[in-house]
Amino acid sequence: MTQVERETTEACMITSKLATKSQTTIPQAVRSALHLKAGDEIAYMITGDKVVMTKAELILVDHCFATFSEWGSEADRKAYANL
Repeated sequence: MTQVERETTEACMITSKLATKSQTTIPQAVRSALHLKAGDEIAYMITGDKVVMTKAELILVDHCFATFSEWGSEADRKAYANL
């Protein structure tokens, strides 16, 4: 078992420092455990004084206006249906 495999199967505490602009480098063991690569998004779940970091899931939408709820009425769907 490699060190990364061991670290991802066992609970371990890994730290990193916060830079002056509130930036940090995600340690290599964490990047490996989450299968992160450049350009990936990260999701944070905050519960009380604890934060769980995960790789953000890609959400596919069927319609280009799906994320704009203010354009989601039946009247809007009819108006944009033939564009």
